[in-house]
Amino acid sequence: MARYTGPKAKVCRRFGENIFGTNKYDRILAKRKYPSGQHGRMMRRKMSDYGIHLREKQKLRLTYCLMEKQFKNYFTKAAKASGVTGDNLMQLLERRLDNVVYRLGFASTRMQSRQFVTHGHFMVNGKKVDIPSFLVKAGDIIEVRPKSRGMKMLVEAMERSETTSPYSWLTVDKENMRGSFDQIPVASEIPVSVDLRLIVEFYSK
Repeated sequence: MARYTGPKAKVCRRFGENIFGTNKYDRILAKRKYPSGQHGRMMRRKMSDYGIHLREKQKLRLTYCLMEKQFKNYFTKAAKASGVTGDNLMQLLERRLDNVVYRLGFASTRMQSRQFVTHGHFMVNGKKVDIPSFLVKAGDIIEVRPKSRGMKMLVEAMERSETTSPYSWLTVDKENMRGSFDQIPVASEIPVSVDLRLIVEFYSK
């Protein structure tokens, strides 16, 4: 399973925000909200147009914990589909099973949700699915497998999450450890702080 294994704190400091969701990165940014390295605090270099476009692409890719090849494949698929390419890209990323598990509050981070899915702790419409990139469809039911419902890390993650889903396209039933993907979200409702136009331009050059 390809995944980013580098220093996450450095990534958060590079972008100036916690893109991984774990509280410890909020604490790190509160102390040092500037790029790492000897000259990070004093860096004032103007970024090139290419650098600006690359930064936005990398930010979105790392937010969803994807490798470059995976991310580019999603962009290619989004570009071929009808509609706005940037919106299509966001909708594809949100439909990944590992992301849905994270959004439902069954995991504290996307990386943790990917691990849970890979280890076979979730079912979609009553069938075990252990592929993090599985694309969920409108109306699908995602639930914790019966034998996994007492798993400590999963229970702790659910206890830290909200009782009801803050996302309009998801419904969660924490008591029964299940949730539903009610509809494909409108791109403008997806909470990410990136400029999709720059990402489209990056791959269009």
